[in-house]
Amino acid sequence: MKHTMLISALLATLALAACDRPTVVNVPATPVAVPGPAGPTGATGSQGATGTQGDEGSKGATGKTGDSTTIIVMPPASAPAN
Repeated sequence: MKHTMLISALLATLALAACDRPTVVNVPATPVAVPGPAGPTGATGSQGATGTQGDEGSKGATGKTGDSTTIIVMPPASAPAN
């Protein structure tokens, strides 16, 4: 009977010690900067200088007139399968 009481006391002590949970530490969130109201608008900037114009290209020679032939290019019937 003495051994039964001793064993049950030891088991109860171990069971209660196993239930001990570590304390959780909550870290506070970092503060978020909130922008304040907008300030007054500044003065409008001045107009920039106009850039230089490029040189005009040379005119090409006029081609000869066609002989009334019409060429029709048909798209492919379907796209190739991958």
